[in-house]
Amino acid sequence: MMKAVRQDEKGAVTVQELDERLAAVAAFVPLGARFADIGADHAKLPLALVAMERIAHAVAVEVNEGPFAAAERAVRLAGCTAAVEVRLGDGLSAIRPGEVDAVAVAGMGGSLIARILTDGAAVLQEVKALILQPQSDAAELRAWLYAHDWHIADESLALAGGRIYEVLLAKPGREDFPAPILLEIGPLLWQKKPPLLRAHIEHLILRARRAALGMEKSARAKESAAYRALKEKIASLKERLIW
Repeated sequence: MMKAVRQDEKGAVTVQELDERLAAVAAFVPLGARFADIGADHAKLPLALVAMERIAHAVAVEVNEGPFAAAERAVRLAGCTAAVEVRLGDGLSAIRPGEVDAVAVAGMGGSLIARILTDGAAVLQEVKALILQPQSDAAELRAWLYAHDWHIADESLALAGGRIYEVLLAKPGREDFPAPILLEIGPLLWQKKPPLLRAHIEHLILRARRAALGMEKSARAKESAAYRALKEKIASLKERLIW
């Protein structure tokens, strides 16, 4: 748990707590960034970054009225209305091109994150860092990045609430596509081999096995190319458990 302590305008001490997942996201935000948090919920991440003096200003974006109101309230109570602006909007449509140079999208499926990035192409032209935390479909998101002239500059794993989360730091610039199995595991995770890597790979194997078991209920599915690819992926993941 990461705690950021600050004093509000009236001198009252406030504490922003980040669990291990959000702390891992915060760790990748560049110092002094003009920051946008897409899907900010209660604006906990931008408030903590301001409290830690990691950023000078942030835009917290929410697409739904309820979370938007909750974020506005949290920012007001923290005395941070000058540093954190809360906006109602869909993804990067709430951000003006050139307004921010670092964007976080956390707590969503990888396919949804890819859609948000695709729709926000004009904003991304001025962005120097993407901090992404996909809840699922991480391989699809990694493939999107490499296909759209981004690359993964760093990755980490965080354990929170009994679940392992992947956090990606992407930067602009074309690089060679990683091997398909490394899109699944994470190319920088495989390179760095953090303590949670084995558990991460084991979870990927478990998820793939569940999918294979579902397909095995159908004779037609068992004869499909998708089933064969799934079995090959399981075998490749198991090979990566040895290093």
